[in-house]
Amino acid sequence: MRPLHVSERMPPACSNRTPSSTRPTLKYLHLLLTLVIPTGLLGSRAVHAQAQTEPQPVGSATAESLPTSGMLSYERIRLPQGERVGLIGGSLLFDIGGDWGLGPAVYGAARGQRGGFFVGGVELQRRWGLARGLSLATGLYVGGGGGNGAPVGGGLMLRPALTLLKDLGPSLQLGLSWSSVRFPSGQIGSNQLGLGLAWRNEFIHFKGASGDLAPQLNTATGLGFDRMEATVSRYRLSGADDRRLGLVGARAERRTGVDGVTWGLEAAAAAQGSSAGYMEILGTTAYSIAPLPSIVPSWRVGLRAGAGLGGGGGLPAGGGLIGKAAGTTEWRIAPGWTLGGEYGGLRSVNGGLRAREVRVWLGIDLEPGVDGRADSPRRLVRTEWVGAVQHHARIERRNGTRESLDTIGLKLNRYGGDNFYFTGQAHSEFAGGAGAYSVGLVGVGLATGSAVPWRVGAEALVGAAGGGGAVTAGGAIGQGLLWAGWRPAPDGTDGEWRAGVGATKVLRRGATSPVFELSWSRAFGMAGR
Repeated sequence: MRPLHVSERMPPACSNRTPSSTRPTLKYLHLLLTLVIPTGLLGSRAVHAQAQTEPQPVGSATAESLPTSGMLSYERIRLPQGERVGLIGGSLLFDIGGDWGLGPAVYGAARGQRGGFFVGGVELQRRWGLARGLSLATGLYVGGGGGNGAPVGGGLMLRPALTLLKDLGPSLQLGLSWSSVRFPSGQIGSNQLGLGLAWRNEFIHFKGASGDLAPQLNTATGLGFDRMEATVSRYRLSGADDRRLGLVGARAERRTGVDGVTWGLEAAAAAQGSSAGYMEILGTTAYSIAPLPSIVPSWRVGLRAGAGLGGGGGLPAGGGLIGKAAGTTEWRIAPGWTLGGEYGGLRSVNGGLRAREVRVWLGIDLEPGVDGRADSPRRLVRTEWVGAVQHHARIERRNGTRESLDTIGLKLNRYGGDNFYFTGQAHSEFAGGAGAYSVGLVGVGLATGSAVPWRVGAEALVGAAGGGGAVTAGGAIGQGLLWAGWRPAPDGTDGEWRAGVGATKVLRRGATSPVFELSWSRAFGMAGR
């Protein structure tokens, strides 16, 4: 069979009005779900493929696209006693029909003295067409977090906003916003103006069963990333403070079309040392070459630079802006798998944080052959986006008590077969008096087949946690979870409800807390081996 090729006529991305004939149903749009489901309430549009002169084989997948819109924003919020904190925000919204968008968003401190202040959650937005080239976005953000002593109470953050957007081109917009940032259980209440930069794109995925042949689109599907990496780092602080801390994290990379040049996003959190609660989120760019292509073609060396937000854990990050630079080396150890290492440094822009970093990472290609050089047929791989609320029954606090808290989180599960999956997760506290408490986890899961409405599964996870006065003894934690799922629609188009029970354990000190979870998942097909 010849590979399928996407037509040059793609569906328009996030226009001001969606034709009624293509609007997905809004029956999923329940208010409670907007608090916990960043990407599940999604419809799709077919991506047209060129006509084939021969019949399609049984089991081949078809491509679909979903309009998305992203936005970066900056605003300065006012804390009690007049302190100002500059917040950078980022959101990714998926079209759910009727000019509505829904998706994950995160805000972090970039200016002031609250480096390490992060809040993660979901945003619901409605676009209104005005005059030609102008539109108005009305939105509500709900999330949880905190950090660096900010008076956030339990951590729940509400942010209604209005943004006037001006088209700069077919897919780019400049915005002026008014927002109101509120922490109902804390002391922060601030109204302010801000600036935003928005863009439109497409979320391309496949429809079919796991193992079906995936069309060759010559472009990465999903969010466009080509490789995911699990990272382990070691920092040694410079100067009089020579503390050491270990971090665990993840990075997503995308090729640019220029050989050896990539860009990506990465996040990491402290899991060892005396700085539990430290967290960082950065954008990165890298360049690498194969110095001995005829002898060791799978070995590359290069440079990587990054900039973003970081802080917490008692580290002197100032306002939160940080930068990194490192030398890199990597080796493709097997088809689709790469092992890498880096050595470099980190500096805060307006704080005293300086550190040397040693990092190792293991990467997996998300879509082998996306550049047309596949050594085996591309097959459909099940990928799940899961929004979750967790209740932790007994989290140990620094004052000696054990109290409950609640978190809101996002999971990404990628299957390695019909019953086995890898998972990456992030959770932030929104109730329970520990507003800066956040968790990052990676691990594996097992699940029964998806051919029946009821499923059961289990997850084994490790990662980092800290902040909000919780005792995590360096940050390293483990979590085990058993879950049962039910799909309202036999074909899974309505997603899957899940309920889970398990336990979280601080690895160093042994403190354990029962965990109860309610989640909702939506599966998408992505290409793999």
